[in-house]
Amino acid sequence: MITAVDAISNESRPALARGTRLSTDQQTGEPLLLFPEGVVHLSDTAHGILEHCDGQATLGTILERLAAQFDAEPDVLRADVLECLSQLHGRKLVVFR
Repeated sequence: MITAVDAISNESRPALARGTRLSTDQQTGEPLLLFPEGVVHLSDTAHGILEHCDGQATLGTILERLAAQFDAEPDVLRADVLECLSQLHGRKLVVFR
C-alpha cells in the first residue's frame, strides 16, 4: 500500500479503507461516506470520484472515466481529484494500493 500522498501515480489504485462505505441519506438524498467512527457528508463531486475507487481501477483509469463523464481533459481534473483523495487519505478513509 502507498502511504505517502506524494507517491500517488497514475498507476496507484485508490480504494475505500476497510470498514468504509458509500451511502445516501434516506431523508435528504445527500451522498455520505460511512465509517466506524462516524460519517462524512460528501459533495456530489467527491461522491462521483469515490464511486470509481474500487481498488482495481488505477488513478489514470479513474481520471479517464471522469473526463468522459464531465467532458473534460484528464489533466484538468487531476489536481481536484488528487486533492479530494489526499484529504480522505489523510483521514484514513481512502487507501492506495
